[in-house]
Amino acid sequence: MTSKISVKNVFKIFGEKPGRALEMLKSGQSKNDIFEATGQTIGVQNAAFDVKEGQIFVVMGLSGSGKSTLVRMLNGLIRPTSGEILIDSDDVASCSPAKLREIRRQKIAMVFQHFALFPHRTIAENAAYGLKVKGVSSDERREQALIALEQVGLSAWADSLPADLSGGMQQRVGLARALATDPQVLLMDEPFGALDPLIRKEMQEELLVLQRTLKKTIVFITHDLNEALMLGDRIAIMKDGEIVQVGSAQDIVSQPANDYVAAFVADIDRGRVFTAATVATDALPMQLTGDTAGDAVKAMEEQNRSAVYVLDGEDIAGVVTYQQAAAADRESGTADVPLADVLITDFPTADRDTQLADLYAPASSGLPIAMTDADNRLIGVIEPEAVFAQLSADTVTLDTEPQAEDEKRELAHTV
Repeated sequence: MTSKISVKNVFKIFGEKPGRALEMLKSGQSKNDIFEATGQTIGVQNAAFDVKEGQIFVVMGLSGSGKSTLVRMLNGLIRPTSGEILIDSDDVASCSPAKLREIRRQKIAMVFQHFALFPHRTIAENAAYGLKVKGVSSDERREQALIALEQVGLSAWADSLPADLSGGMQQRVGLARALATDPQVLLMDEPFGALDPLIRKEMQEELLVLQRTLKKTIVFITHDLNEALMLGDRIAIMKDGEIVQVGSAQDIVSQPANDYVAAFVADIDRGRVFTAATVATDALPMQLTGDTAGDAVKAMEEQNRSAVYVLDGEDIAGVVTYQQAAAADRESGTADVPLADVLITDFPTADRDTQLADLYAPASSGLPIAMTDADNRLIGVIEPEAVFAQLSADTVTLDTEPQAEDEKRELAHTV
């Protein structure tokens, strides 16, 4: 997967003479010391990351961390003091104004926290605004706006006014406006921050559903770690203008880079971060035809397992426990007891994306959970103790494959 966005050693210093502040920063002096000495404010320091095509890359940080400055540099609303910001092969940080306009119109759209809708225009007209700026004809604008509104479930409201819509619906219009221009990159600056918690959760889920179809490259800004962990394929955590950690949700929760990150993730529900795939091991199954209870006992002793799954060809026949297989051997006086005689056919299953929170009850049965693919084929086994250990944070390593008018003016520059 190629990088759609590549940020390399980007600094942003606010002030008339950033040179001295940049030198002090590179020599290791703090943001506060630099401000006291120079009056210059450090917005972003030495940011570096890549966003793969089709990924949701979440930038998470508290107020003043530099996340909004960073996202505005990605589309040239703010120019960095130094560094490179590549979208494909174009450097947004240093390109000409004409090239920057072309990149904005052809590749980038932005969704804001405040909806920035025009109250006197219909929903369809608001959704088509970016197309109007690009010079698209009225008929084509209408057609593309309706397609975008259909994607966000608002086509029936096309001729209504923003005042007729709830806050969540208005934010959907903002998303439709961005989608109508068919951008390659979506920049979303705390787009759900002004919504009520329930509506916010709905919007998060709808964005994930849309992304499965659209596969846009998305940079999503938030101050909410739960939102970051839910949405992000990869997450960058910022503090004082610096990116302190970049990784998957599982990386950040299980291996925080420092005390700052550790404090953020301390109270996170690990059951909603980790999935079956993060704790699964190889299945190493037996065959219903050909293997015996004695073979199963030997295999479990070698693998240090208390149960083993049994296949009938490629289909899962069931699971055999060490206790039952060993007892059958003792009672029969032979190791040739058929597996069918000790087979448990009622067993728990999960797919690789099942959250650990949903595995607690199946794991409590004591049987290993069969991890299956879309064809119900066995692709791994989840031991109950692995589920409980991850939920209780006993494991520390992973082996795996978290102002409206101003924004209207920014929107006009963006599209």
